[in-house]
Amino acid sequence: MKRVIVIGCSGSGKSVFSRSFANLTKLPLYHLDTIWWKEDGSHIERSEFDARLCEILARDEWIIDGNYSRTMEQRIVACDTVVFFDLPTDDCIDGIRARKGKARDDMPWKNAPEDDDAEFVSFIRNYNETHRPQVMSLLDQYSNKNILIFKSREESEAYLINLTE
Repeated sequence: MKRVIVIGCSGSGKSVFSRSFANLTKLPLYHLDTIWWKEDGSHIERSEFDARLCEILARDEWIIDGNYSRTMEQRIVACDTVVFFDLPTDDCIDGIRARKGKARDDMPWKNAPEDDDAEFVSFIRNYNETHRPQVMSLLDQYSNKNILIFKSREESEAYLINLTE
């Protein structure tokens, strides 16, 4: 595993897993949110985002944390491993509530302002119907990749513990 993408619904634990996985594997970690978003809550131009992503994808080793469905297939093609957090909706809602007010290195601002945002919560509630089918279709299409699907945080934690043994 040298080129890994970590995807799944917001609040599922992607970033927490990615940090631990990067610490264990010593692979460089890139959070798509820190590329896309600026500290003031605005974002960079799409073309700039695409150029930065292409620079990362051209490297020999990386972990890329984040969904960004527009570029998901591009990242799946470039990776050797896909980690998909396929958690129940309530677990993801609990995840965003648990991180409220906490420092986050996966975002360019200090804590999670979106956690009370009704639109953001609605996105999470609808993820399994609106976004999950696209992810599953891509995973079927690229079944030659090493694909890890975690159905719970306990599964991802057990995986990390296994790496240390």
